[in-house]
Amino acid sequence: MLWVAIIGLVMTVLAVAVAGRRVLFLYKLATVGPPAPERVEYARTHVADEVKAQLVEVFGQKKLLKWTASGVAHFFVMWAFFILLTVYVEAYGAIIQGAITGTPDFHIPLIGTWGVLGFVQDFIAVACLLGLVAFAVIRVRNSPKALGRDSRFSGSHLGGAWLVLFMIFNIIWTLFLARGAAAANGNLPYTSGAFVSLALGDVLPGSTLLEEIALLLHIGFMLVFLVIVVNSKHLHIFTAPLNVLFSRRPDGMGAAVEMRVDGKPVDFEDEDLDPERLGRGKIADTTWKGFLDFYSCTECGRCQSQCPAWNTDKPLSPKMLILDQRDHAFKAAPYLMAASAGQPDHSDTDVLALLEKPLVGEEGVIHPDVLWSCTNCGACVEQCPVDIEHIDHILDMRRYQVMVESSFPSEAGVMVKNLENKGNPWGMSEMKRADWIEELTSVDGQPIEIEVVEDKMPADAEYLFWVGCAGALEDRAKKTTRAVAELLHIAGVKFAVLGPMEACTGDPARRLGMEYLFNMLAQQNIETLNDAGVKKIVATCPHCFNTLANEYPQLGGTYEVVHHTQLLAKLVDEGLLTPVTPIEEKITYHDPCFLGRHNKVYSQPRDIMAKVPGVKTQEMHRHKDRGFCCGAGGARMWMEERIGKRINTERVDEALTTDPDTVSTACPFCMVMLGDAISEKKNSGEAKESLEVVDVAQLLIKSVKGAS
Repeated sequence: MLWVAIIGLVMTVLAVAVAGRRVLFLYKLATVGPPAPERVEYARTHVADEVKAQLVEVFGQKKLLKWTASGVAHFFVMWAFFILLTVYVEAYGAIIQGAITGTPDFHIPLIGTWGVLGFVQDFIAVACLLGLVAFAVIRVRNSPKALGRDSRFSGSHLGGAWLVLFMIFNIIWTLFLARGAAAANGNLPYTSGAFVSLALGDVLPGSTLLEEIALLLHIGFMLVFLVIVVNSKHLHIFTAPLNVLFSRRPDGMGAAVEMRVDGKPVDFEDEDLDPERLGRGKIADTTWKGFLDFYSCTECGRCQSQCPAWNTDKPLSPKMLILDQRDHAFKAAPYLMAASAGQPDHSDTDVLALLEKPLVGEEGVIHPDVLWSCTNCGACVEQCPVDIEHIDHILDMRRYQVMVESSFPSEAGVMVKNLENKGNPWGMSEMKRADWIEELTSVDGQPIEIEVVEDKMPADAEYLFWVGCAGALEDRAKKTTRAVAELLHIAGVKFAVLGPMEACTGDPARRLGMEYLFNMLAQQNIETLNDAGVKKIVATCPHCFNTLANEYPQLGGTYEVVHHTQLLAKLVDEGLLTPVTPIEEKITYHDPCFLGRHNKVYSQPRDIMAKVPGVKTQEMHRHKDRGFCCGAGGARMWMEERIGKRINTERVDEALTTDPDTVSTACPFCMVMLGDAISEKKNSGEAKESLEVVDVAQLLIKSVKGAS
């Protein structure tokens, strides 16, 4: 066995050296960009959350198990990597002990002869083989050659995946060959449990040479696999746990990431701030967390399959957004690292062109149409099994395009000017923000008096009702505003509004990439809220809700914020609101992205509808965490949709498959987008004239008021 030990150890040293060199290269490449200290700080200060994430997402495979067949297959293949480490301990122990004593009957101390361990090893190896078969079938059935864009593997590097499946197969069959040969020679440490290995031992010849060759083959395939993995997309085996560790971990996606320069939040009042460094313009501006996203992408295409832009024939694929950056980073890697070390080759124009290649542009890494197709819906982040944060990449690139290059869709410029001049996207006078109050009446027909904050919150007011730009100025959204105000009045909840003192939260500006304008609007509102002594806020717009609750704390504005469906559901549960009058309608509910995926509010709107007598609900195929966007997020509300099918039309087509009487939602943007699409369907005769879009609050007030 001496020759076996020598060959095995030499192969190991060579493979580890080659793999280690690649790992060092990847580390150096990832650290050429700016730091991301906030990621390390969060992980350091939220140990319990991070441990839970590793247990649930990495070891528990929570996200992958949502995709039943492929998820189960991946679960067993992944666990095979962990459990079969014990087999490699046995294999190396056997060749070393064989070289020393001449008998390769090594076993792991204490547990190495336990039949349960032998059973688990053989079981997981068999399960891994079945998983490989499932993967092969899934890849054949979802072949891009057959399905085109409909394949989630469209654009993926497919050859490497087949190679890795083949290598894992080689590892498993050589594992059984080595263990079977050991059993035939009486060297397998298990006399029971290892059902496949022991069965093979009964049919294989008792040959020392066969056992030695099988051990070398098994170890050799494992080492070759190691080298392949660190040089392929399957690097995620090692980087995915790290990416999960350093990902942002709110309850939902929450706030947009702060804009930083050299790892520090941007201070727009800093005279030394270099305006050319705002956002991400070149690959060298990518933080190490961004590179970790690149390394962790498995090219599975789950993000792509859920993306509303991709599903409506637009050029944005979240997967390809990451892969295109990764491929460019690897191509530019030697020059990036040389520049980082202060040794750039200024004499080579090709090198300089590669280093200076813009991330976004007609000739850039990412085409502008890709960047501006994103609605920030979060479907990609929600579905990614390795916690890649696609929206963060898009926002950073948008920030550079908007604030440095002044390059963005022209119609969005009108929205920006309106925000700057009037404090709302429509450019209407701030004095119109309280007009909705004039049309508000109680159940007995008497006007309802709404207190408007002039200086301080009224002493008896529990909530500030954040009406929002749409809720105050857009006719369809005003109906929701009035419904909520009436319901709070009926329930005896004291509240006040800011009226003309309220300005846009800045969400459209931030999601467009105009961080400076967001900062200005946010600080203005925070000053107003703090001066008024506001503690608790209820908002009807999920975009306002998300910004107030999750993004204002970045600038020092911390409040207790609830969405109106959360508050109304609570009031119904407490008996302060009683829906009695039946509404005999079939209703399908559309989940707003910034309420659902971004903040995990799924149950309360449905709970309210469930309490309304007569309502029959029918879920659309895509709902809750797989809900489909209306097309308005990411500042898309104020941009024309010129490529592919309109997203709101796609969503309404899906709603129509449920044959509803009403489409309900809980967002003013969704009401506008879905309402426009339904109007088009009515004009073409594809939808019944009685079909309408209403907010959940409108359904509730109809039932509550009708009962009075």
